[in-house]
Amino acid sequence: MPPPVEISIPTTSLSSTSDSKPYTLYNITLRLPLSSFVVQKRYSDFAALHTTLTSLAGSPPPAPLPAKSWLRSTVSSPELTEQRRAGLERYLRAVAESPDRSWRDTPAWRAFLNLPASTAGSAASASGVRPAALGGLRDANAAAAADPGTWLDLHREMKRALHDARLYLARRDAAAEGGAGRSSAAAAEAGAAAKRELVKAGSLLAALAEGLKTLGEVGRLGEGELRRRRDLIASSRVERDGLDKLSASLAIGGGGGGAGRSGTPSTSADKAALVGSGPRAGGRVLGGGALPETRETRELDNDGVLQLQQQRMRDQDEDLNMLERILLRQREMGLQIKDEVDAQTQMLTRIDEDVDRVGSKTKVAKDRLKRLN
Repeated sequence: MPPPVEISIPTTSLSSTSDSKPYTLYNITLRLPLSSFVVQKRYSDFAALHTTLTSLAGSPPPAPLPAKSWLRSTVSSPELTEQRRAGLERYLRAVAESPDRSWRDTPAWRAFLNLPASTAGSAASASGVRPAALGGLRDANAAAAADPGTWLDLHREMKRALHDARLYLARRDAAAEGGAGRSSAAAAEAGAAAKRELVKAGSLLAALAEGLKTLGEVGRLGEGELRRRRDLIASSRVERDGLDKLSASLAIGGGGGGAGRSGTPSTSADKAALVGSGPRAGGRVLGGGALPETRETRELDNDGVLQLQQQRMRDQDEDLNMLERILLRQREMGLQIKDEVDAQTQMLTRIDEDVDRVGSKTKVAKDRLKRLN
């Protein structure tokens, strides 16, 4: 029996695609005993699910689906958006909590929520591997992180990903000690799994940072709790960066008399002789062949490379934003220094005028003394 699912729709967001009209996305947050994740669906997806469940179970679900509005759009009506969000949440909870399992035992229900369809799938769920999280739903996770409780769930998911990455890296290093053959294949597989977990952790960290920013703006958390959660994010980033550097490092291995066993670092010529001077025939090329394969991308599939690139671009954007803030502060400090210098210059000018005036009076006094004498 699959584990019980706690379902909520705490937030909504607008689609960010430019090739179609904007529409509302409902961020469905699912909490299982060992993991939490977010699924984004639009109203038409709910309507299709309702039709399918009614057809497969022979009767409609226990709660009605909110009616479609023909005169108003949720994109331009926050009141309609909130009403529909609450109605869709009641609809999903009614199916999930109903004593009659005929609706939630259908493949359509499991596919709609990205739930595992078998015991093996449940095991994968317990390990924290989630299609929604790995699929790059950064906007959905960030929107869900705007809820204080869901923020903690996503933080636990991120810490679990870092923990799994550390285990995979330890497994990779242990397998690399065995040399070539089966051990080398196991080391490569463990390295790829560690990289996937690190990419997932990076995506969740970015979502947690955005969610915490929203929580601070709306005032749903106190300043002390906000500071504590910022410290959690900062320490997790340091941990992820350390694991990322460890993942990018070459594993110690190789056979008889190699540089890896002797402790001597391999030279550039050795590496070029080992991997060749360019992309191998039939191998993967990046950027139309203009970019070479690297140690970081060699262990990733195409989706992983895309997520890694997006994560690096987000990191660069954050660095640029920080640099912009630093420059703005320096500009403000420069303006304040200029104002202070102007004020000091005016004071010196007044002192100089006072000195001239006192000098003139002193000269007049001396002339009077001479006449008296």
